[in-house]
Amino acid sequence: MTTSGFFYQRDASARASWRLAVLMGSNSRTYKFALGAALLDVAGRGQREIPLAEFATPYAWELARRIEDAPQAPEGVALGDSDFLAIARKERAQTLAAGQPTDRLLAAAVRSMPAMVMRKFHNLRGGSQVPHLFFELTGGPRERVVRLTHDTLTVARSEQGAGLRAELEARWSIVESSFAAGVGRSLIEEGVAVDWDSLRLTDKKRRRSVAGVADALIGFQHGRCLICDGVVVPGEAVAVDHVFPFSLMERQRSVGGWAGPDLDALWNLAPAHATCNGVKSDRTPRAVEVCRLALRNEAIADSPHPLKKTLQLSLQQALGGRRRTSWPEFLRAVGDLAI
Repeated sequence: MTTSGFFYQRDASARASWRLAVLMGSNSRTYKFALGAALLDVAGRGQREIPLAEFATPYAWELARRIEDAPQAPEGVALGDSDFLAIARKERAQTLAAGQPTDRLLAAAVRSMPAMVMRKFHNLRGGSQVPHLFFELTGGPRERVVRLTHDTLTVARSEQGAGLRAELEARWSIVESSFAAGVGRSLIEEGVAVDWDSLRLTDKKRRRSVAGVADALIGFQHGRCLICDGVVVPGEAVAVDHVFPFSLMERQRSVGGWAGPDLDALWNLAPAHATCNGVKSDRTPRAVEVCRLALRNEAIADSPHPLKKTLQLSLQQALGGRRRTSWPEFLRAVGDLAI
């Protein structure tokens, strides 16, 4: 079974399918995130059907509000005059001034969406699809209608609905950063760093903020606290836990130094309820928590760069004189050092 298959198996639900599409699908542009945001917006209102021309409004708006500040396609990609992103860039100022997409931008969205992002939204790398579908396009060329599935309404209006939107925004920011000139190459080759003052991910060279640590990671944990495995409900206090406590490095410094990997790195950080994190304090992780961390890291490893690269670099670190080839093996080795 593939890693994405194990990810889905742990929570065989429409939420898991949504996360597969948003977090693990390939990204040559950012259209998928704009479509996902529009789906959550419409479904959050309880709307089951919507004309494509109307649905294009939140989709085009989401792209227009971001296109000036961050690239929505890899730097260096040539955009023709009729390309949707080229039109969005030209129409951005007027769109933001009016508070809604211009007629030209809407027409471009309606023309491009069916043959592009709506055809690919459910696809995963390798030619497979997510287990649940979230919409279908019906009607003729003149009156096309987007019909949301029951699963979409369930996902958007669930207790995790707001969290799913935050995860989407974080993933969108990560992909934008990977597209940016200079920053993108650094992220893809070196992965991300963690700024503990702001609890945000940054690129290692320029220290440019990329996304919040908790929002970037929690989707790979199915929106759950790594310590108690309970759902993290939006509005609850969240902490970023060092699964293997950072104090291990301090304790062993007086007896020859810590021989293990950096415990301040992404592989060892996990969103958790603040209360659970406070109770855990600096104890070493229980076996079930290590298992959850291995599954979380394997899920990240199945996602596109740059989070994937960050974990690959950690996994390649020599422990006990040799590299570990899997997260369970790597974590067992770290656990042995912690004894």
